[in-house]
Amino acid sequence: MASDPSRNIPYDPLPLTGEEQRNHALYNAPPSPDPHLTSFNTPEMRATDIGGADSGLPSGAANPRFLGPALYDDPTLRPRESFASSYHTGNSQPPSEFNSSVYALNDPNDRFQGGYRDDPHEGYYGGDPNTMPMSPVGQSRMLEEKRAVYAAPATKSRRKIIILAALAGLILLALAVVIPLYFAVIRPKSQSDADSHSDSDKPSSTGKPGTPQNRIITGGDGSEIIMEDGTKFTYKNPFGGYWYYDEEDPFKNAARAQSWNPALNETFNYGIDKVRGVNIGGWLVTEPFIAPALFEKYHGSTPAAIDEWTLSENMRSDSASGGINQLEDHYKTFITERDFAEIAGAGLNYVRIPIGYWAVETRGEEPFLAHTSWQYFLKAIKWARKYGIRINLDLHALPGSQNGWNHSGRLGTVGVLNGPMGFANAQRSLDIIRILAEFISQPQYKDVVTMFGIVNEPQAPVMGQQALASFYLEAYNIVRNAGGGTGAEKGSWISIHDGFLPRNQWVGVLPNADRIALDSHPYICFGGQSDSPMSSYRNVPCANWGSAVNTSMKDFGLTVAGEFSNAVTDCGLWLNGVDLGTRYEGTYQGTSQAVGNCTEWTDWTKYDDQMKSDIKNFALSSMDALQNYFFWTWKIGNSSTTGKVESPAWSYQLGLENGWMPEDPRQAMGACGNDSPWDPPLQAWQTGGTGAGNIPASVTSSYSWPLASISAAGAVNLLPSYTPTGPIPTLPAPTVTAPSGSTATPTASAGNGWNNPSDTAGLMVDISGCTYLDPWVNPNTAPPPVCNAGAAAPAITPPPT
Repeated sequence: MASDPSRNIPYDPLPLTGEEQRNHALYNAPPSPDPHLTSFNTPEMRATDIGGADSGLPSGAANPRFLGPALYDDPTLRPRESFASSYHTGNSQPPSEFNSSVYALNDPNDRFQGGYRDDPHEGYYGGDPNTMPMSPVGQSRMLEEKRAVYAAPATKSRRKIIILAALAGLILLALAVVIPLYFAVIRPKSQSDADSHSDSDKPSSTGKPGTPQNRIITGGDGSEIIMEDGTKFTYKNPFGGYWYYDEEDPFKNAARAQSWNPALNETFNYGIDKVRGVNIGGWLVTEPFIAPALFEKYHGSTPAAIDEWTLSENMRSDSASGGINQLEDHYKTFITERDFAEIAGAGLNYVRIPIGYWAVETRGEEPFLAHTSWQYFLKAIKWARKYGIRINLDLHALPGSQNGWNHSGRLGTVGVLNGPMGFANAQRSLDIIRILAEFISQPQYKDVVTMFGIVNEPQAPVMGQQALASFYLEAYNIVRNAGGGTGAEKGSWISIHDGFLPRNQWVGVLPNADRIALDSHPYICFGGQSDSPMSSYRNVPCANWGSAVNTSMKDFGLTVAGEFSNAVTDCGLWLNGVDLGTRYEGTYQGTSQAVGNCTEWTDWTKYDDQMKSDIKNFALSSMDALQNYFFWTWKIGNSSTTGKVESPAWSYQLGLENGWMPEDPRQAMGACGNDSPWDPPLQAWQTGGTGAGNIPASVTSSYSWPLASISAAGAVNLLPSYTPTGPIPTLPAPTVTAPSGSTATPTASAGNGWNNPSDTAGLMVDISGCTYLDPWVNPNTAPPPVCNAGAAAPAITPPPT
């Protein structure tokens, strides 16, 4: 049926054993973890407290990236289970479709019992693919047939044929350069931005007093790029993309990443145009397995560097090496303009950039380097604009931590919407969201930063879905208010994470919400391990994710995989945490038997052609099943010990360089047996059209803010809260300067950092005379005596109707 979004999808089932195939219909998800288990709590206040003798963790070890403290305090809550993909062949345990884990919650450790299925209520389809494969890139079946029919006459000499072919090639090459430049530069679509110049769309590099002649402001494949430090490289983009940057008009959006994607000054049709993106992880929020050299330097220190909090403490104590400014050295070198050029040249059209709340502010004794990472996010906007790439701004870390994991800035416990400081931390987090939203909603930036992930991986099983949904609705109102209301031109898309709940539990939670995307992070490498060959995983993504995504696109709206990787085992230097070992080798806490040696998975220098082909097939299946996605991550840094990448399954860049990532992501279309698995378009209200923003009053009243109570702490009016009386730390804009050698005065406006002048509420700050606990306090700590009970700050002014 045309109305069935998952029709005709012959996704191959998991390679189960014969016995399991016979009994497949009888399988049920294993029970969820018991929320009353005291072992589910990680009460240590500091990351360095993790790993004592009685914990089984090595001294100074971090919890794995995808496994933090699970504070299941409400017996009515259950974490999401996960479809299997690890125990599908050749395992010591009986295979099961429920053994896989998206975030290691199938840990064999007794602390984490039960499974973690990604969307357990959604099935999959089997069958054999019956589709016509794409032609190889650079070839065409029809062209080859045409050449066969119109063969050169025998009377023509070979020399004449060669000459004519050469002339034709030169003409085609000239047209290929002139036509894109004509539409991109001479007659680009006029900007709707309020600050756009109203003079001719023709490049402003000629005919103006004081302007150097023959300035190059655009180019395509083969053009030379000079970066701000003087370094040069050749832009390689075989897909018809072209860069554009004019110092005299630095906010002009004329670049196009690839010929098949809309330029930045054109409309991106979500649900029709595919989001094919990559994360830039480990750059502005550091992680041990992504940038191991940063952490290896302080591996033997006390405390050991296991997250950005302890890394910052170590750096601040190391003045001889530059102190905390070593982080800026990382920002300068880990990602540069060249990376953005390469991302466009890889056929990708989007980047997801994680940042921490410390890009905006820090308080008290928080050791993070404040504000500096924001300056590099501004550079990212400039580079993305230059190469036609759109940005998903991902708020990866909130004060107090939204998940207790090391990539939230500090390993420990969940301190947002949980515990005595849970409400105050949520108030502060909403301010961070508000400040970011006001900046990116400005006309100079809204067509580049087109999506805003308001919080990365919040622990809904800890917070409760009701509380998280209330937080989401308040954040939604804040972002829409910053954009000036609802509608397609009013600010960015808003991405909400599923909170590790089944996607179908979010259907109907915020009906008619304007431009909201649902974010899930499917991984299959953190559950039971298998020594099965890489080839056996080819159809796992199709079977696990394909129909689930189809259903969510229909029932919820735009559904995006904010993270996924090529990893099928948990092998990789510090992937699970500093010195924490791996399940695959039996060195991870709670495992006792090795499956194999990780070297066969991590030593990419010894991959043969078959291994590379198998990884690529897995990547293509993942891309096709997920449809709209961001690979995690673009780059893994070298280990300072071995001098090479030690987690190769997570690096898109390394895969491109060595042949196991597709040079053209469009090759993924049809990898799961159907090149059109969902019938667009999205509903009008989902994309900012008719009905957008008309959330029923019954829903808004159900998810009101402030909350009445929060997890592990009780009534909000008895907890510490802030008051909106502080000055707003408006984010600074980039400095606009005149082009080198120009005598003209720069006239472009970079904005004042605040899009909606009617939003005048102050920053959430301490109420004078009240006592506050550390924002990172153990959630089980008793709150301080009531101070100004009921004085919780009022809600932010809602967006205009």
